[in-house]
Amino acid sequence: MIERPRHLAEVSRLLQEFPVVALIGARQVGKTTLALTLAARHAGPCHRFDLEDPRTAARLASPTLALEPLAGLVILDEVQLRPDLFPILRVLADRPGTPARFLILGSASPELMQQSAESLAGRIAYHELPGLDLAETGAAAMEALWLRGGFPKALLAATDSASVRWRREFIRSYLERDIPALGFRLPPATLRRFWNMLAHYHGQTWNGSELARAFGVTERTVRHYLDVLAATFMVRVLPPWHENLGKRQVKAPKVYLADSGILHSLLDIGDAAALFGHPKVGASWEGYALHQVVGRLGVAWEACHYWKLHTGAELDLFVQSGGRRLGFEFKFSDVPRATPSMHSALEHLRLDALYVVHAGRDRFPIAERIEALPLAAAGTPA
Repeated sequence: MIERPRHLAEVSRLLQEFPVVALIGARQVGKTTLALTLAARHAGPCHRFDLEDPRTAARLASPTLALEPLAGLVILDEVQLRPDLFPILRVLADRPGTPARFLILGSASPELMQQSAESLAGRIAYHELPGLDLAETGAAAMEALWLRGGFPKALLAATDSASVRWRREFIRSYLERDIPALGFRLPPATLRRFWNMLAHYHGQTWNGSELARAFGVTERTVRHYLDVLAATFMVRVLPPWHENLGKRQVKAPKVYLADSGILHSLLDIGDAAALFGHPKVGASWEGYALHQVVGRLGVAWEACHYWKLHTGAELDLFVQSGGRRLGFEFKFSDVPRATPSMHSALEHLRLDALYVVHAGRDRFPIAERIEALPLAAAGTPA
């Protein structure tokens, strides 16, 4: 098991401040393992309810009677399956002295679990658990993490073929079981075809009308498919950044598959040789490096944007962090160079620094306020 100290510390801190903490993220990303690790280190009593277990349903037949007497840490796993619990948690969270803290685990975004936001406003904090990253695996695992993705069982599989099999079964289970369990009435084959198609648009600006024509449905329908994948952490939708520049700026978001291993499975990439020879290798590297940088910076995805002018100048990632305006470009190269687009981003976005994250080993200045940064060091700019 790979330790995840940053996430353990953050969830522990939130539990001290809020009566309810939601640990959210994709299925199989390690939420239950993290919760159990937290429970093992907890000084007081701990109670866990797995809401996918039929025996738990019997224990929670009268949820108020089951939960009200409990003190200490109470873990509710896959809470999106029981939205009726949220109003009860509100009542329990408001008790004097807060005898119990509730850690709820969910595989859907807060927007999808709308009832939690409405019932627990002011009482709940959210922490998203992503896949494993380089800070947790070490730089020696950089290529394996890129190829296999950050799901623990995919990354730690004995062989590449075993990792491919795990990811293939994950995709099937997600489509056939997880999506219906969340209340979506989408045919698995239809969503699978859209997901496959989206893999070929990975790292590109969203063009709903083009995808709708290719898929043979309305633009509203493909946007709904995208929203479902985003709400279940399979896709990242990176919004554009807008400032009053007096220039026409692109307003459509960019779309990335959230896990590079899932992307490679959908593109039928099974090993490193196939990856390096694939036409999407550059786009795959961009998405992989972008996720690593965001994780290492410790910023929320809501604070992340890309920027692009209709004249062609663009920036892969723009982040305001610690009072600084930072830009990032991602290049699958070990000899990155400054470009007119980078200088345009420096000027128009008033960047304090622009980092060109690359696949090589060396960190070096490229131009004034532009620095080449190897991915192994990304997210810790000086």
